[in-house]
Amino acid sequence: MANQPKLGKIEKVNVRDVWPHEALNFTKWLAQEDSLSMLGDACSIELELKDTESSVGSFAVDIFAQEVGSERKVVIENQLEDTNHDHLGKIITYAAGKGAGVVIWVVAHARDEHRNAIEWLNEHTDSDCAFFLVEIEVWRIGDSPMAPRFNVVESPNEWARAEKAKSGLSETGRIKLEYWQTYVDRAAQNETFSKLFKPRKPQAQHWTDLGASSTRYHLVLLINTQKKQIGVETCVHDADFGDYVLSRRKELEQALGIAGTPYNKKSKGIRFYKGGHDIKANREKWPEFIDLQLSMILTLQNEMVRLENEFEMVESKASALAIDG
Repeated sequence: MANQPKLGKIEKVNVRDVWPHEALNFTKWLAQEDSLSMLGDACSIELELKDTESSVGSFAVDIFAQEVGSERKVVIENQLEDTNHDHLGKIITYAAGKGAGVVIWVVAHARDEHRNAIEWLNEHTDSDCAFFLVEIEVWRIGDSPMAPRFNVVESPNEWARAEKAKSGLSETGRIKLEYWQTYVDRAAQNETFSKLFKPRKPQAQHWTDLGASSTRYHLVLLINTQKKQIGVETCVHDADFGDYVLSRRKELEQALGIAGTPYNKKSKGIRFYKGGHDIKANREKWPEFIDLQLSMILTLQNEMVRLENEFEMVESKASALAIDG
């Protein structure tokens, strides 16, 4: 008889044995980059920490975060026990106080009445708000290290929301929403794009933004149904880097083969539009249009990485000269 492989037994670990104190142990662990990334993956949201024990009047939210590549604020409330009405009230208070678009309630165990409450909130709020109820679990096999796992038990039904949103839209609005839904599906097939970017939830608007591996800027995909255009944009939040990018506009135009339209407002940036792409009249050409936009955005990303590296070298030299002087 052939030797049988030795198999271990999966055991569930009490979360309080791992994190005895919610604030001092669990919240500190969850605020770490790797832990927050794990939670974000479970909720399909890329999270960036802003603050812990962040003030909301006389209260404090455990973790205050932001969705990477957008200005959507996220509040995370932890409860290493069964859910209760007190914490349900807290998450709504914190969301209102912080102007949050996403609420994540992390718990040891979700009671049915609170699962129903979160489901109700998602059904009766629009796509600008999202409520997640997430159970934290810890597992171990034999003497191996313990492994945490986030189990999302309630989340927004994006398909239902999209159908609800479509019903109240104009024809142009429906076309925009459907175009971006097609883009999300098409982008998932582009391996190079998928390694760099994670598409946002489709909206009935003329743009959809993308995160970038930088806090100085983000990139945007554009459509203009009236002018029959598709395009891309770099939007720079850092004033000095924004000036640097605007000064190098010709290089970006040469790389993309398109004239750019600069702007200098609260943010600074350049939009690049390509004409002759009628989204309304050529639905069958959407995959072709989207593939072109993906190619354009990858080129723009490469150029922005190059410009940011150059900018940092210039800044470094300027700082060195200032010190020497």
